[in-house]
Amino acid sequence: MLKQISLGVCLGLAAGGAFAQTPAPKPATPAPAAAPVGEPTAAQVALAREVIVGSGISRSFAVVIPQYLDQIGTNLTQTRPDLIRDLNVVMEQLKPEFDKRADEMIDRGARLYAQRMSEDELKTISGFFKSPAGIRYVDTQPLVLNDLFVALQSWSQKLSTDMMARVREEMKKKGHEL
Repeated sequence: MLKQISLGVCLGLAAGGAFAQTPAPKPATPAPAAAPVGEPTAAQVALAREVIVGSGISRSFAVVIPQYLDQIGTNLTQTRPDLIRDLNVVMEQLKPEFDKRADEMIDRGARLYAQRMSEDELKTISGFFKSPAGIRYVDTQPLVLNDLFVALQSWSQKLSTDMMARVREEMKKKGHEL
């Protein structure tokens, strides 16, 4: 799961960082009508929550809690290995308290979707994620993202090397040796 979060961050940075000055391509189809403005209805929020859970987004929130607990445990026991037994008990005791924080993010994400999408759109999306194709999409997404992460690393290294070679070539034509 950490790879999923890392991949999402890397893909976001690669897309946003490397190409920040490149204008986004125009969509092939017209953009949908503007999202509803104002306070979302309870039905919109409930549907948006279904979308957050059905799409697998909620898995990204849930995985953070055990990762942080593990990180705290590792940091504390590196210098104090005598704490391991008691620390494991404390971590297990505190986990349910912090698991509720993942629900807070699910609710926050649901409100964000509900503020930007109509009830009909949310119904359609939620229906997709409940369909066999939607379930398959969510199930295969971590595998595809892992493979894409590997491909992105290779692609970005080659792209960087090729760009530098071309810059050197063009600068050499202008009398500059890099």
